[in-house]
Amino acid sequence: MSYGDPNNPYGQPPQQPPAAPGYGYPQAPPGVPPQQGYGYPQQPAYPGYPGGNMMQQSMPGLLVTARVFLFLISAVQILFAIIYLYVGAIASDAGDSGEDLGLSGMGEAGDAVAGIAIIGALIAGGLAVLSIMLGVKFSRGGQGVRITTVVYGALGGIVGLIGLFVGLDSGLATAIIGPLIWVTFAVIITIAPVVPSGTAWFNRPRY
Repeated sequence: MSYGDPNNPYGQPPQQPPAAPGYGYPQAPPGVPPQQGYGYPQQPAYPGYPGGNMMQQSMPGLLVTARVFLFLISAVQILFAIIYLYVGAIASDAGDSGEDLGLSGMGEAGDAVAGIAIIGALIAGGLAVLSIMLGVKFSRGGQGVRITTVVYGALGGIVGLIGLFVGLDSGLATAIIGPLIWVTFAVIITIAPVVPSGTAWFNRPRY
């Protein structure tokens, strides 16, 4: 009995040749585990940008509050600008009327008051524009907006403290409430960009 006979049913089955690898798949040397994906090692997933998973997606709550306060302050500043303009117009008209009645010096006094009122209106209007611009730029601004907001809030806090001391000295409750609210707003606006969450927001990468 010969095991080499291919027709022998009891013989050893013939050895099959190894299957040919698929086209385009390089063969790994012996002892090296096969690689996935056309023989190339898989690259680790990249998050799209450095620190992408750690980047803050929404503005911190304290900054949102400071932003609202900036818009409220701008509304008050616009109101003061309108009042100053109105007072200036009244002073100018009163001076002209006094001159028509023969009251000497009324015209000059009216013009002086009107000039001071106009200057106050310009200052209040400029501060209102600054408040609105800072509030708007909170969403995309960087370190420049952050530093300007801190300085602006600190200066506003100093003005509010002066008004608060004057109100306390007067003993009138109505003279205390306004400056106290102003100081509270200024403190929130000043510290919001300084706390860690605010600093991280203004330092976040932008794409």
